[in-house]
Amino acid sequence: MTESMLQDGKLYIGTSRKPDDTINKGEYLDLKFGNRHGLVTGATGTGKTVTLQILAEGFSNAGVPVFCADVKGDLSGIGAIGEAKDFLLKRAEQIGLAPYDFQQFPVIFWDLYGEKGHRVRTTMSEMGPLLLSRLMNATDAQEGVINIAFKIADEGGLPLLDLKDLQSLLTYMGENATALSNKFGFISKASVGSIQRELLILEQQGAEHFFGEPALKISDIMRTTNDGRGAISVLAADKLMMNPRLYGTFLLWMLSELFEVLPEVGDPDRPKLVFFFDEAHLLFNDAPKVLVERVEQVVRLIRSKGVGVYFVTQNPLDVPETVLAQLGNRVQHALRAYTPREQKAVKTAADTFRPNPDFDCAAVITQLGTGEALVSTLEGKGAPSMVERTLVRPPASRLGPLTEAERAEVIKVSPVAGLYDEDFDRESAYEMLAARARKATEAAEAEKRAEEEAEAAEQTSGGSRWTLPGFGDDDPAPTTTTRKRTSGYQRETVAEAAMKSVARTVASSLGRALVRGILGSLKR
Repeated sequence: MTESMLQDGKLYIGTSRKPDDTINKGEYLDLKFGNRHGLVTGATGTGKTVTLQILAEGFSNAGVPVFCADVKGDLSGIGAIGEAKDFLLKRAEQIGLAPYDFQQFPVIFWDLYGEKGHRVRTTMSEMGPLLLSRLMNATDAQEGVINIAFKIADEGGLPLLDLKDLQSLLTYMGENATALSNKFGFISKASVGSIQRELLILEQQGAEHFFGEPALKISDIMRTTNDGRGAISVLAADKLMMNPRLYGTFLLWMLSELFEVLPEVGDPDRPKLVFFFDEAHLLFNDAPKVLVERVEQVVRLIRSKGVGVYFVTQNPLDVPETVLAQLGNRVQHALRAYTPREQKAVKTAADTFRPNPDFDCAAVITQLGTGEALVSTLEGKGAPSMVERTLVRPPASRLGPLTEAERAEVIKVSPVAGLYDEDFDRESAYEMLAARARKATEAAEAEKRAEEEAEAAEQTSGGSRWTLPGFGDDDPAPTTTTRKRTSGYQRETVAEAAMKSVARTVASSLGRALVRGILGSLKR
């Protein structure tokens, strides 16, 4: 019995075996169900990365672009041709894989820091207030201020592209909190200050590399080669894992972008893109309910966009049940059962499979060897296949990392070389608010100079009250009737003083006439 890696629109995962260890049959993933999502779980060292590698190879050969994260650095070997090592050849012979051909795959390397791949960025506006609040671990009050900031940016025509744009907008909000609160809702200066401190922490952790332009175009991770293979985008995540919240938020942003950008395609004969989310537990750790609901919504609806999402993690309990229910293709490597939580994980994993009467699923999960897994994929009308104990096939590409020179050569000839490697800083909120601040400062300085000049002119004139010519003052009359402020009082012109004198005289005469009239009538 022989198996091939791609057969009749199906991806070859491995060969199952019977309880007596004899070869049973090949286990495949049907391409038309590739967008029904999947789960790859197992303890450290049980073969999850190799499973991810062989699935990525299969999808690529089927013309499906792939995006995956290289957490430990050893997945980069998918960009080099495989090597005939004894244990790989032995596995190929054991499962009847013939011919076992080695192959090099089209790879595009990406890196948020621009060190091991092309720079990958997004803008603050594209990230949005929800994911940004998650990234900053914001409180409800702080999240409210962040939402107001985005609202002000929209109404004020202030593009939010990078960290300094949001920082300058928050400074503006703090300085004008009272006026802005009347229109947009209460803005706490304390919350503004807390958010600014969180932004500083993000900047120190390297988040400034992630926010900016040119932003990643989704089309650049959905490329195919001239020979019809799907490009495999590999994100260097070994350094990124030092900030797990940024890692999880970034991948969730990518999922959200795919969901918003891609058109509806229904159920295609093969996925438009397959997205592997390694170390998936980092996405859900301490995640607020609204974020989990967002993930569940994206996973449920993105299927109709032709995108398959495959979560890779150590424990099936790492994935919330609402998300777990959306994952139709399962590869379960060995789990340990030393602690109560691990024992619960084993039971959970066993219960998610369609039972096989030939063996006890829960017992077998703890007995699986390296490179061995329980496999169940969707078949027929979308129902899960009976779980089978499977020997996973060996990869066709290199098992292990590329050298630095090999990686540099792949980056050099990449189809996106030169598109994302240089920063572009166009006018945005930071520059616009700075320009407004300069104009306000210049206007204030001009007003101050005018006041100083007027004060100097007044002092030059002697500072005495104006008097009429010919009445003991030989100085000429002033040529202006402008009134100047001195110690809070206003100085009168001659005309004003004369008018007030006449008014007082008339008022006194009228007053006396009225009093006389009234008293006279009383006397009568």
